[in-house]
Amino acid sequence: MDTKLYVSSSPHFRSNATTRRIMLDVIIALMPTAVAACIIFGMQALSLIAICVAGCVLLEYISRKIMKRDTTIGDLSAVVTGLLLALNLPVNIHPLIALFGCLVAIVVVKQMFGGIGMNFVNPALAARIVLLVSFPSQMMSWVVPFWYQKADAITAATPLAAEKGTYSYITLLLGNHGGSIGEVCAAALILGGIYLLIRRVISPIIPCVYIVSAALMSLCVGADPLYQILSGGLMLGAIFMATDYTTSPVTVWGKVIYAVGCGVLTILLRSFSNMPEGVSFSILLMNILTPLIERVTIPRTLGFVKQKKGEKK
Repeated sequence: MDTKLYVSSSPHFRSNATTRRIMLDVIIALMPTAVAACIIFGMQALSLIAICVAGCVLLEYISRKIMKRDTTIGDLSAVVTGLLLALNLPVNIHPLIALFGCLVAIVVVKQMFGGIGMNFVNPALAARIVLLVSFPSQMMSWVVPFWYQKADAITAATPLAAEKGTYSYITLLLGNHGGSIGEVCAAALILGGIYLLIRRVISPIIPCVYIVSAALMSLCVGADPLYQILSGGLMLGAIFMATDYTTSPVTVWGKVIYAVGCGVLTILLRSFSNMPEGVSFSILLMNILTPLIERVTIPRTLGFVKQKKGEKK
């Protein structure tokens, strides 16, 4: 027989998708949110995005050189991290604080653990939490849309911190309120999520189960489900951060358990903690539990026979 048969380890499925192509799709999906941020908060939002993206790319290049590793800025993962970090920050954050967040995300969380695919938590998410703990007043200083501003800085409560009934569903959907620049416009986030689903970059399991779990938990604690879903960073977290390949489970039931945990923890933290937002901490906690979830939900090998108690191996 002239035909050679090759035996190799899994996976046996082949795809034309590369890291660069996947990251480019994520960047495209985030463009509606970035454009909405610039419309809502003005050119200051564009400046913040540029600072974070440039900072992450430069820090990745420098850290890879210092660590004597191959340059990886061409895979665009640093661009995605910078973009996500910027979208999780208030528009009036000091540039040096934003750059410190880039340092945490790229150098500490990503490169010190080996680079892309080796980090155990989402880099942008971890950086946001570090900034929130280190600079709470700056990270929770919200600015209203620029067309309302008649002074240099007008602060306002986010929908989660405001009194009940302050904002309508349409206002939450279109982003006509204060908050992090990437979380305010739910419509833009939904549009980006639809693009990722069409391109099959993400599975619908995690974002859908996350949102449904958060809605059901909201009913349990007496909160308005739709208001909770459209407020804060829930849509941004469910679509773009909880679905991170490296830090989320690969098994179907693992994804379900992971997403349910994110949704339930988000509402519990919003309802009973001293901070109005709970998305970042809930996803971070579930990122840490991902290896355990995968171990529990991994499919049994075909032909596997369970060993009887007391039987020798």
